[in-house]
Amino acid sequence: MGEVSLAEQITDYIIKNKERHYRLAYSYVKNADDALEVVQESIYKAISTMDSLKTPDYLNTWFYRIIVNTAIDLLRKRKKVVVMDDETLSNYDLSTVDRYADIDLHKALEDLPIQYRSIIVLRFFEDLKIEEIAAVLDENVNTIKTRLYKALRMLRVQLDDCR
Repeated sequence: MGEVSLAEQITDYIIKNKERHYRLAYSYVKNADDALEVVQESIYKAISTMDSLKTPDYLNTWFYRIIVNTAIDLLRKRKKVVVMDDETLSNYDLSTVDRYADIDLHKALEDLPIQYRSIIVLRFFEDLKIEEIAAVLDENVNTIKTRLYKALRMLRVQLDDCR
């Protein structure tokens, strides 16, 4: 059997991890339709620029970077207007379970500047290592560590203010 082409590797990777990619996009744009648009645009960018992927071992990091940059571009284009869809609003339905802490955390995350929010999302929601986050965001590892520490401090202050 012959070797698998890069296009096939990318396609397989995207299909196997579609939920993670959607979740990552959604964590930035906070809207189901926009998240799908970000993923779709990211897939297009990945296929059309696959020659820029020098080593298939970095496929995960490479594609995460495309998603993050595409999501940030969309937010800049829309001037960070966040419209909540019905699904998101129903998640905030407090009549059944007390979710004030969740709402406070979501609000605190949204209030973080994007460079700090990105690190929190990638570290704690996508479970990436510091080195992987640095590669995705194209930053120095020490910069990521410093921003992570500062982001956690900022979240702590915001959540303490909510109490």
